[in-house]
Amino acid sequence: MTEIDEKSAAQHLAKRLRLLLDVSIAESGAEPTYGQISAFLQARGASLSRSRWSYMVNGHRYVRDPLIVDGLAAFFDVDAPFLLGDEGAATPEKVNAQLDLVRSMRAARVKSYAARTLGDVSPKALNAISKFLDEEMKQT
Repeated sequence: MTEIDEKSAAQHLAKRLRLLLDVSIAESGAEPTYGQISAFLQARGASLSRSRWSYMVNGHRYVRDPLIVDGLAAFFDVDAPFLLGDEGAATPEKVNAQLDLVRSMRAARVKSYAARTLGDVSPKALNAISKFLDEEMKQT
């Protein structure tokens, strides 16, 4: 695997991990913590350092350690091929079922962030931003 391929794979893995974290939030109302994930993996014989988890979830390094990948797949209740983005791997039904909610949650976070960050923006401009984000979410 070339350096470019590895970087791309790391970014795709990070996207799937963040999606699964969002699905977990949609299902349970809380994001799984590093401690919960690490303890789950530890019980399965895999060790995941905080820095490695950060690399994985932020797309900085591609980690393909079978114990970690299989453990994360089990933690999130998905197949390892989906987690790795293997060609032909189906998106799990529970992920598909939560995608609209996850998209809405992400859009709401962006709107909230924009409103806080932009501060004294006119209501008209804020409505335009919200409308744009809503349209973008519909397209994806």
